[in-house]
Amino acid sequence: MASGVLRYDRMVEDALKGVLRAALKASEQGLPGDHHFYITFRTGHPGVSIAEHLHARYPGEMTIVIQHQYWGLEVDEQKFAVTLSFNRVNERLVIPFAAVTAFADPSAKFGLQFQGTATGETDAEVVPLPDAPASNEIDDKVTSVNPPPQPATGTADASGERGQVIALDAFRKK
Repeated sequence: MASGVLRYDRMVEDALKGVLRAALKASEQGLPGDHHFYITFRTGHPGVSIAEHLHARYPGEMTIVIQHQYWGLEVDEQKFAVTLSFNRVNERLVIPFAAVTAFADPSAKFGLQFQGTATGETDAEVVPLPDAPASNEIDDKVTSVNPPPQPATGTADASGERGQVIALDAFRKK
């Protein structure tokens, strides 16, 4: 046995990042239905490639929206790349999955949040999302950059059911 402890937290995080990867991969040729993605990432993370003016404006984190105006979405095992319009100027972004801190698809009321730790590792949790505005309420001219989505924990949906937050800390040895 190589080590004495199985790191289930890292296995779950890898699996959850795989959900993001699969959703993006399935959308390389266009988003199905009303799906649209909010992706928050650390702009200073190694491997992130964004225009300098975007990095200056968003030195810590940035949230992008993949919905109507995106081109050239390419996904591989370690990263994704996409071209988005910022103030009518197309910019290519390359984002390693390790830099992603949150992913949400408001049309499906689905979200994932990855929280950094002191060691630079990330812990993941599944978070329910509140009702999102109809996609036609979002102005296409400003959908490339939005403030990070603020998922609500334990909110009731239209059916009255409450969502659950699954935090990896519940599975850690104390």
